[in-house]
Amino acid sequence: MTNSTRDLLPEGLEDRLPQATAAATRITRAIMDVMDAHGYDRVQPPTIEFEQSLASRMAGIQSRRMFRFVDPASLRMMALRSDVTPQVGRIAATRMSANPRPLRLCYNGQILTIKGDGLDPVRERLQLGAELIGSDSVAAAAEVVAVAVEALVAAGAQGVSVDFTMPELVGELAAGPWPLAPDALEAVRTALDAKDAGALAAAGGQAYLPLLYATGPLDSAIERLAALDVGGVLDERIAALRSIAGRVGHAARLTLDPTERHGFEYQSWFGFTIFADGLRGAVGRGGTYRILGPAGAQAEPATGFSLYPDPLIATLAAQEAPRPLLFLPLGHDAAVAAALRGEWRTVAALSEADDAVALGCTHRLAGGLVEAV
Repeated sequence: MTNSTRDLLPEGLEDRLPQATAAATRITRAIMDVMDAHGYDRVQPPTIEFEQSLASRMAGIQSRRMFRFVDPASLRMMALRSDVTPQVGRIAATRMSANPRPLRLCYNGQILTIKGDGLDPVRERLQLGAELIGSDSVAAAAEVVAVAVEALVAAGAQGVSVDFTMPELVGELAAGPWPLAPDALEAVRTALDAKDAGALAAAGGQAYLPLLYATGPLDSAIERLAALDVGGVLDERIAALRSIAGRVGHAARLTLDPTERHGFEYQSWFGFTIFADGLRGAVGRGGTYRILGPAGAQAEPATGFSLYPDPLIATLAAQEAPRPLLFLPLGHDAAVAAALRGEWRTVAALSEADDAVALGCTHRLAGGLVEAV
């Protein structure tokens, strides 16, 4: 009896075939080249680490989303990474702790989670990103957003938009001008996440209702935010958002959702989500955060972004025409073929049965000349 499931892949995993793989290679190179041009040095952490290291480097990392197993060598729990950012934090806090700050690092690699996010069943993704370690200033945030946008545009994304948020805003308002009891704070946050005015009022968060309307295009949303009477608590944040927007300029559309928290489990005062025309869902996230050190050690500020270009890869791969391919018949001149490889991809015949059309070639070498098939 044959096993009909032998060649099936688990849910949320898929093969990347040649055309998509070629697109992925070009997109990855374009993004990495932009980060390199801005002085970000590439690091390459391992795919698996001890669970404790992955889960304790930054607040909000959820180890239950990771594939975990016992290391037969150390008998300690290990995990497949679900995010490269904590690994870069570990490198910065340990092996590169003596390097001058701010420290600029970048990376690319696959990440894996136990289950997909919401309605998206994908469990393995390509993640590329940059981390500016040692600063979570306005200048650092502005650089990181601008580099992320530039990298996506260089990769071929169209109509890039960036949505700003302030993950710690509600907590600061609750501790200051708009006080909330501790047991009401989470209910108010949940209602704001759901954009549910009724639930917000029921949770005792009537004062927070204006935040639901301080969203949309950045310029108008900032004006609505600035009009709120919060005793100057927002002045510094508003000035920061305007400064970051000035650095991005017209490279992307800018919007604001001041209370958005989804995907910002470890961000501090500033976060952002990146979208692009024709691509479903977010293609990137970033913001300011803190890298946790050993017990008793002071956390180190950092700012960074992560890009998830799989939707862009699929879209561009589907749009691109097949790449030119030159067929080399039996007995072809090897020196001529070698010279042509500076311009052409070639496929050499292995037998008389090999056919240029069947092998997907667009051209053939005939008498030392290239001709269309």
